[in-house]
Amino acid sequence: MRKFIHVDMDCFYAAVEMRDNPALANVPIAIGGKSHRGVLSTANYIARQYGVRSAMSNYKAKQLCPELVIVPGRMAVYKAVSAQIRAIFARYTELIEPLSLDEAYLDVTDCTVCQGSATLIAQQIRSDIYRETGLTASAGIAPIKFLAKIASDENKPNGQYVITPDDIAGFIDTLPLKKIPGVGKVTHEKLLAMGLQYGRDVKSYSRAQMTERFGKFGDVLWRRCQGIDERQVETERIRKSVGVETTFEKDIQSLDALKDILRQRLLPELQRRAEPYRGARAFNKLGVKVKFYDFSQTTKECQYHEIDEGVLFTLLEQAVERFGSKPVRLIGIQLGLGEAASAQAQLGLFDVQTFD
Repeated sequence: MRKFIHVDMDCFYAAVEMRDNPALANVPIAIGGKSHRGVLSTANYIARQYGVRSAMSNYKAKQLCPELVIVPGRMAVYKAVSAQIRAIFARYTELIEPLSLDEAYLDVTDCTVCQGSATLIAQQIRSDIYRETGLTASAGIAPIKFLAKIASDENKPNGQYVITPDDIAGFIDTLPLKKIPGVGKVTHEKLLAMGLQYGRDVKSYSRAQMTERFGKFGDVLWRRCQGIDERQVETERIRKSVGVETTFEKDIQSLDALKDILRQRLLPELQRRAEPYRGARAFNKLGVKVKFYDFSQTTKECQYHEIDEGVLFTLLEQAVERFGSKPVRLIGIQLGLGEAASAQAQLGLFDVQTFD
């Protein structure tokens, strides 16, 4: 049986800012853009007590916490610290799968340090990180990949949680389904409507029934609740898409105005970001994301082999009409990348990057 560790830094960007500026250590802070319409990337634990969360607008965050200090991000610094942390991981295993700058899966099955104990290895890694960067990390240890990720959130911040092989069934039985990766708000509401709240509830349904109700993800969810996850650590991840999005200073309701922004701002940037993949990877999908004034959002996608303004306009129209043409606060466009043996594109921090 494998030994997985999921390491997740504690409010990483905010923690770096508090480390580098001690005056911020005991005040609510968040990392975000300059505009009141900007979106937060993270917040420290003091701010979270007020309900401030990542992906929240600066304006709403300030309403919840008037004393909130919003700090511009310093991506170059975060990347440098992330490289330090990655170097620490490499002392223990070569099997490392970064998920972003601040979290990663490690497979330590064959690691011989700490008597081969994944629990002790996780403790040592967290100790190394704190000693060398001044930052804290949390960790989850489990013989199944998805459970390691869930476990890393159990004793945050600056803690760890172990799920042994004998604990798997009991842990899953009492696991709220909303904690399983991939269960978003809409899926969770559908599950609750069926009377499914915990892992044990899914076990009363057959695999075929779950697939019929939820499609491909229904099969994944059924397997997770049986404790089945054959995925291994992927040391190289292939980028599946490139995209760009922008948040407006003021909500926009005019479809023509949205099309102008798509054409003049987003489309040239998407073409620039797609250029390194042209000829090396097949283009297989176009998509449009729309977020409305009330933070509801939708996406429209279609199979397509090229970046096409007309297709993107059609998808934009369909997305806006889906919610009754409400005022829009954000739009984004995305290009899907197909498989190609000649191209191995490393996945970065975000598949979709913000363009403001």
